[in-house]
Amino acid sequence: MPNIPTAPTVLLLPGWLGSGPGHWQTRWETVHGALRVEQHEWLWPRRGDWAARLDDVVQDQPGPLLLAAHSLGCHLVAAWAAHSAHTARVCGALLVAPPDLDRDDTPPQLLPWRPVHRQRLPFVAHLAFSSNDPFSRPERTLELAQDWGATTSAMGAAGHVNAESGLGDWPLGWTWLQALGLSVP
Repeated sequence: MPNIPTAPTVLLLPGWLGSGPGHWQTRWETVHGALRVEQHEWLWPRRGDWAARLDDVVQDQPGPLLLAAHSLGCHLVAAWAAHSAHTARVCGALLVAPPDLDRDDTPPQLLPWRPVHRQRLPFVAHLAFSSNDPFSRPERTLELAQDWGATTSAMGAAGHVNAESGLGDWPLGWTWLQALGLSVP
């Protein structure tokens, strides 16, 4: 039989406290059948635990994968990629609104995520950010994108690019994510 290409499975990586009902990640579960990576602890996230959980989910899924990360989920991608033996399974990652974890007002629950993993990601990545994100200035976000080797898209004043941003199903984000998977053999 001929080798029929498999569409990548989309794994959703919510940030701190998860993604609520109006969030684009939650809508992508319903509209596109994407799979949310559920963490055991959303209030006091432990970087190693979150990375281990992602590694388990990656190993359980057949075929190629796309990651759609929001907020702290972006830092999860970087931390996981720095240590996992399974990064070749990922054909791309959409990173949305990573917070600046080095800020003085970083919540105590997120302090253990320091130092931030800043190595180049071993797969293609695209980072979308807002000019008025309350958790990171554009300059800091662009520094992360450069370190991670991600292309970028400035979204204008879209807050934290979450439910309050009013993106609905966010078709543009889905288009960016799908473009990352076009190189799948």
